[in-house]
Amino acid sequence: MGLLSKLFGGETIHPTPVRTVGEFRDLVLESELPVIVDMWSPTCGPCKRLGPVLTKVATKYKDRVRVIEIDTSTAQREVLMGLNIKAVPTLILYEAGEEFHRTTGYRPPGWFDEMIATEFPAQA
Repeated sequence: MGLLSKLFGGETIHPTPVRTVGEFRDLVLESELPVIVDMWSPTCGPCKRLGPVLTKVATKYKDRVRVIEIDTSTAQREVLMGLNIKAVPTLILYEAGEEFHRTTGYRPPGWFDEMIATEFPAQA
């Protein structure tokens, strides 16, 4: 971590992009941490608003959840077909390799704070 990062709030962690079935399996299904998967498109307005929110979530909760993003315009077809996405943005929550919640549309930062506090409480 550089001096400026230390002075101005630390490092920023960006969501990890996933494009292939192998990456999805490794980063989502076999993750030791719970995972938030963001299905998005570069032409989607709400997706563009959600991007910076997810970067903050990935940074703030880096030890509690992993944030993954899948660009529907570049991801491997098998990944998209397997997830049955009807609209973007779609957020899919996984724990222990199993999907347990799905929501569509923009979500504000407070939604993530509340969801993570409820679903993935900090370990004492």
